[in-house]
Amino acid sequence: MHNTLVILVVGLTPALVGEHTPNLKRLAERGALRPLDTVTPAVTCSAQMTLLTGLPPGEHGAVANGWYFRDLSEIWLWRQSNRLIAGERVWEAGKRRDPDFTCAKLFWWYNMYASADWSATPRPMYPADGRKLPDHYTYPPELHDELDAELGTFPLFSFWGPMASIDSSRWISDATRHVVTTRNPTLTLTYLPHLDYNLQRLGPDLDHPELQRDLRDVDALCGELIDQAERDGRRVIVVSEYGITPVSDAVHINRALRDAGWLAVRDERGREQLDPGASAAFAVADHQIAHVYVRDAATIPAVRARLQGLEGVEAVWGEAEKRANGLDHANAGELVAISRADRWFSYYYWLDDARAPDYARTVDIHRKPGYDPVELFFDPALKSPKFSAGWRLAKRRLGMLQLLDVISLKDTRLVKGAHGRVTDDPTMGPLVISSQADLMPEGAVAATDFKALVLAHVFQPDDETAVAAVVKPAAENRDENPGEMRQAQTVRTQK
Repeated sequence: MHNTLVILVVGLTPALVGEHTPNLKRLAERGALRPLDTVTPAVTCSAQMTLLTGLPPGEHGAVANGWYFRDLSEIWLWRQSNRLIAGERVWEAGKRRDPDFTCAKLFWWYNMYASADWSATPRPMYPADGRKLPDHYTYPPELHDELDAELGTFPLFSFWGPMASIDSSRWISDATRHVVTTRNPTLTLTYLPHLDYNLQRLGPDLDHPELQRDLRDVDALCGELIDQAERDGRRVIVVSEYGITPVSDAVHINRALRDAGWLAVRDERGREQLDPGASAAFAVADHQIAHVYVRDAATIPAVRARLQGLEGVEAVWGEAEKRANGLDHANAGELVAISRADRWFSYYYWLDDARAPDYARTVDIHRKPGYDPVELFFDPALKSPKFSAGWRLAKRRLGMLQLLDVISLKDTRLVKGAHGRVTDDPTMGPLVISSQADLMPEGAVAATDFKALVLAHVFQPDDETAVAAVVKPAAENRDENPGEMRQAQTVRTQK
C-alpha cells in the first residue's frame, strides 16, 4: 500500500490555479490536473458523499446540505451523523482489500460515528444558558484533548459567519499534520474551507486583491501539507467539490409559494415561523438548488408551472429529470428547482421583515430552514459591526438574554458568488490534482469515479498481477461500486 493524502480545497478551480498558488501549480505540473465532473447539487454534503462512496446523491441520500424529514415534519440542515448516508465508504473499501488499511477523516462532513480510524469535525457546545461555545468532536475521544493541548480551542467563529477567516483552515491543517505524524494513516482526508468565504462574498474575481491573498494563504497551507507528504513518501491528491460563479441576486422561492397560497406559517409572539407540516408546498433552499416538497401529488403540476414562470429559475425537475440526473431519492423534494447561473435561492418566506423569525438576523445554520450566505456579512447598517457583536457577547457573559442579531435582511445582493448547479465552463468548476500523472484519466474525472481513483493511488499496481488486485474487488462488487469499477478499468488500460 502507498500512503495517500487527500486535500479538499473548497472552491478551487482550474482558473484559480496559477500565479497566486505556486505550490498547487507545482504539484499539477509534475503530476496532473483534471476537471471534476461533479454532481447536482454541487454542494458540500452531496459532493463529498459522492466522492467518498462513488454513488450519486440518489443512492447515498445526501440530496443537499439538508432536507425535509417527512416523518418529523421538520427541516434539518447540517446534521453530522454518518449513519444518515448509504454506501460503502472509500476507507471501508480499503479495509476490505487490506485489513491493515487505516484512515483519518478530518473535517469532511458526516463525520460523527463514521467507521474511520480517526476523525474530527466541528461540534459547538450549547449550554442551557443559551451560549454557543467553540468546540469539535473527535474519534477516538482522547484525540479531542490532544488537539486542544497542541493547537488550542478550535476557532469555530472563523469557520463560518462574518468573522470567517484563514484561522479555521490553519487549525485544520495543523491538526492534519499532527495526526499524520502521530498516527501514520494509510489514507488521510483533510478539508480546507478558506476560499469558500470570499468567493461568495466577492465572486471569483482574480483581480481582487483579497481573493489573491486568500489564494496565497490557502496555497501556503497546502504547501506545508504537500511538503510533509513528500518527505514521508505519501502520494497527494487535491480535490474540490464545486466551483463558484458570479451572481447578482437571490430568487425568493418560498415567497412565491406563499403568494400562491401553498406555504403556511404560524405566529409566535408576533414573529412568523415556517410550518412545513401544514404547508401544501415549500422549498428547502440550498445555494442554487431548492428541493420543493409538495404534500398532494395532484398539486405538483400547478406548483411546477408556478416555479417555471418565476424569474431567475432555469429548470424545474420532476421524477423523470431527477432520475436522469441521479437525484431520485426519498429525501429529495417532489420537485427540484435549479436557478440560473447568475442567481441563487434564498430561504426567506416572510413578507414583512418586522415579522421575520428572531434567528433570521443571526448566524444560525440549524434553525434556518435553508442555506443563508448573507451570514457571511455583517449588516452594513451597523456602524461598528465588530463592536456591536462584541457588546452583545459581553452582555451574554453577564447573564443577559441577547441575540447576536448582526446579519442583514435587507439586501441579498451582498452575495457575489454561488454554487449548486454544474458550472457551464469547466475551468470555473471543481478539479482534481494528483502527484501521480499515470493514475489520472485522459479527460475529466467523474465524481462517482473519485473513490476508485483514491484506491488506485493506495493500491497502485506494479505489474499485471497487481492490476488484478485493483480490478477484481470492483468487478465483484459491480452493483455496489460502479464508480470504483470504472476507474479501476481505466487504471488497468493505462498501465
